[in-house]
Amino acid sequence: MKERIKTTEARAKEIRPLIEKVVSTAKNETLANRRLLLKNLTLKTVNKLFKELAPRFKERKGGYLRILKLGVRKNDGAKMAIIEFIK
Repeated sequence: MKERIKTTEARAKEIRPLIEKVVSTAKNETLANRRLLLKNLTLKTVNKLFKELAPRFKERKGGYLRILKLGVRKNDGAKMAIIEFIK
């Protein structure tokens, strides 16, 4: 929903392939794909995927997200990153 989040680098690497598959599914707007995404996502999220994100990436074959590395977190030393949709 936010299109950009700050998280740990490991979590960003885990999320990326899942979100890329969701966006690829949303690019082909069919009732079956909408129902498939509604099984695991909220209605508001699915509507945003079909109305905003999928049209933005219609011509792109993949690589919808980027991971920007930030450094380490002070309290526990975890590597931090920002994962965001490419504009």
